[in-house]
Amino acid sequence: MILLRLFYEFFITGLFAFGGGLATIPFLREMATRTGWFTLEQLMDMIAISESTPGPIGINMATFAGFTTAGVLGGVIASLGLIVPSVIIATIVSRLLDRFRENSMVKSAFYGLRAASIGLIAAAGLSVLGMAMLNTELFSQTGAFLDLFNFKAMILAILLFVATNKLKAHPIIFLAGSAVVGIIFF
Repeated sequence: MILLRLFYEFFITGLFAFGGGLATIPFLREMATRTGWFTLEQLMDMIAISESTPGPIGINMATFAGFTTAGVLGGVIASLGLIVPSVIIATIVSRLLDRFRENSMVKSAFYGLRAASIGLIAAAGLSVLGMAMLNTELFSQTGAFLDLFNFKAMILAILLFVATNKLKAHPIIFLAGSAVVGIIFF
């Protein structure tokens, strides 16, 4: 039953997450709170791992979430659930697009999808920023305003921002350096 639900949840995510892998983050965050399959902290780990490993981010996250929930078969089922809608939609669109390419309604629909993609990606970015920089659980326990902020993460983010702009080094150097800093300080 869990495998069927995994497929369904990721099918719905794949159906509505226009804009690539980052657009799946709001759906995964909601899925985490609704199903309890993974925590928000695990979601942050999924994002970090998916960003730093080869392959599409959304598929990497689906595989990780499925594996966390139901092992290897869960990873395969969640990944399939995420890609099946894209395969179906791409097949239908490719057959119809040549016929309706110049149709004003089709052009308008694609124009609207671009705006939706930007909105979903922006929401994903703000969501990740909030999860990484804010410590809402500690704040809710203590009520102390300064406990709301994750100062270690903020300092690391500022240092990386400055370093990437000044050093112009390959991104893998910053990923590896961030991993080392995370291991040492967290």
